[in-house]
Amino acid sequence: MSIRAEAVADDVHPTGSIGVVQGTALYIAAVLGTGLLVLPGVAAASAGPASVVAVVAVLVLSVPLAGTFGALAARYPDPGGVASYVRRAMGPTAARMAGYWFAFGVCAGMPVVAVLGAEYVVAVAGIDARAVPCLALVVIALPFGANLLGVRVAGWVQFVLTGLLLALVVAVVALALPAVEAARFTPFLPHGWTGVGTAISLFVWAFAGWEVGTHISGEFRSPRRVIPIATAIALVLTGASYLLLQIATVGVLGEAAGGDVVPLLTLVSVLAPGVGPIAVGIVAAIVSLGVLNAYLAAFGKLGASLARNGDLPRWFEKGADAGAAPRRALVLTLAVGLVYFASMVATGLDLEPFILIHTSNMVAIYAAGMVAAVMILPRRTAGWWMAIVAAVLSFGLLVLAGGNLLPSALLAAAAIAVTGWRRIRSRRRPRS
Repeated sequence: MSIRAEAVADDVHPTGSIGVVQGTALYIAAVLGTGLLVLPGVAAASAGPASVVAVVAVLVLSVPLAGTFGALAARYPDPGGVASYVRRAMGPTAARMAGYWFAFGVCAGMPVVAVLGAEYVVAVAGIDARAVPCLALVVIALPFGANLLGVRVAGWVQFVLTGLLLALVVAVVALALPAVEAARFTPFLPHGWTGVGTAISLFVWAFAGWEVGTHISGEFRSPRRVIPIATAIALVLTGASYLLLQIATVGVLGEAAGGDVVPLLTLVSVLAPGVGPIAVGIVAAIVSLGVLNAYLAAFGKLGASLARNGDLPRWFEKGADAGAAPRRALVLTLAVGLVYFASMVATGLDLEPFILIHTSNMVAIYAAGMVAAVMILPRRTAGWWMAIVAAVLSFGLLVLAGGNLLPSALLAAAAIAVTGWRRIRSRRRPRS
């Protein structure tokens, strides 16, 4: 079957339940994640007031990446997401690598998000820090329960969470912008353009998450119409949120912004001493729940798709079809996430190793996905041109990742080993 024929066949599938509103909410939650809580201060420490330039630069650079994933999801709706595109372009072993990177590598970020949200809540509420692991488990359990009920329920939960998050961001920005002082933007380049480059590399991670929609693309109503619209709206809203918060953080806190590990808490405490910290605690909880809700939907569909293709035991296949809840695959994702969580607790809640596992696998997925996009998208279309730009950017991220790609290499080796095992088994089977 030709690629064109496959594209036509893939566009004829059962009508999903996710429309523009819910789809936009899922995209925003995946991108507007925990970076909202810490990145404004970290970027200000690296680049000073010029960190605003870094946000603009990354927003521009994220357009081809978001656009490419949107084009792929709209044209080839499949629960396998990036793995399904890699399968079309480079075969089953490469697809298995991409699937394992997401299912078992990116999953390391699940306890990270839960612990970050729990730590913010504990700090704001003045609770004993020993409660962090218990609160983190609650943060994991709630979106897991929502996804067990199906993507339709998870989508409406995401709509509510994203609406609350955007309302709080708008409230913080509305309070902060009148207090912004131009004097706090001088000197504009205290650390030179090198500092801006560092801030750009930080915000690249803030704008990650566009691949999540590829795994639930089959759940959209009219994917070719809805997905591009949802992607565009989410790109504008997330970019505006990060940019306005960066302006507010620098313009209100000045040099103090770079020395604060929780700048959002300090910012709202200055603007609204009574209710500000409470609002930050609510934001932290909403962000954590929203990110996990969006990613769990993707993990579940991917796991069921991998099982359907024989890359995981067939028992996990149930729920791969559009509209079905992949409960067995979700349980597998929860088990993997809890293994990471237990390891994190054993190491004293040291987040860095698990963040590195998450980000290194994300970079590998982006590189493989963009190469596949160049190979399978119709040539000289807008999506194809964006894929070329995004592929170059993704390989640049691979170079920056360096030695942190070891977890990705181990999962790739596991995928190759599965291929070898399957070939050995096929040779041993008696021929009729």
